[in-house]
Amino acid sequence: MILVDREGAMVTVTINRPQFLNTLTHELIMGLTETIKEWSARKDIRLMILTGSGDRAFIGGVDVRAMKDLDPGGAERFITDLHRCFLAIRQAELIVLASINGFALGGGLEMAASCDLRLASDNARFGMPEVRVGIPSVIEAAVLPRLIGLGRAAELVYRGEMIDAVEAERIGLINKRVPQEVLREATRQWADRILQNGPTAMILQKKLIAQWMELNLSESIAAGIRAFRECFQTQEPREGMKAFLEKRPPVYP
Repeated sequence: MILVDREGAMVTVTINRPQFLNTLTHELIMGLTETIKEWSARKDIRLMILTGSGDRAFIGGVDVRAMKDLDPGGAERFITDLHRCFLAIRQAELIVLASINGFALGGGLEMAASCDLRLASDNARFGMPEVRVGIPSVIEAAVLPRLIGLGRAAELVYRGEMIDAVEAERIGLINKRVPQEVLREATRQWADRILQNGPTAMILQKKLIAQWMELNLSESIAAGIRAFRECFQTQEPREGMKAFLEKRPPVYP
């Protein structure tokens, strides 16, 4: 159910249930969490692309059949495990790029929102339909107000209706929309550009963005000063600035 393809410092992780719109089962959630943690722990991997098989769905949400018979205790365990999967993405010490090739619904949209950047095909559709099956949108749905504002997030979770890629780009839910036929190449171009940047700087930047979401302004600035100092404990700033002055690409370790 999970395909992994490594190329240099980049790994592509593909949810492979196209016949079920790549919806998530409990087994798949647990396997995906371990896959993300495993590759994040590797120092030779700096970027992960997360996508779905086929051209119909990124992740069409959680498979309803996996939830319909849960009791309260089972529901809590299930949703906690799903949160741990999303948390693994947010805490991964690498950049996670969502390549959204179709439906991103419910947990699929939460997974995309947990990623650092989001590219989508022009046939992608986004929604939080949980209320339509009698449950609230929870866990990483809490990221949505920070990403697109409280009003637009409320509209998604209260109405349970889908929006298209044009609207998703307009409100900042995705970073860029491209034609379906060039999504893979566009994702690769973004990945290649990110991999040209300083490895330590990228990890520190991801941690800072997470802190900016939690801390007040003064604390965020203080965290930035610490990160700036930490980066200079490596040779990356010296190499990056030297390369800039010499008008050549930097060579990072």
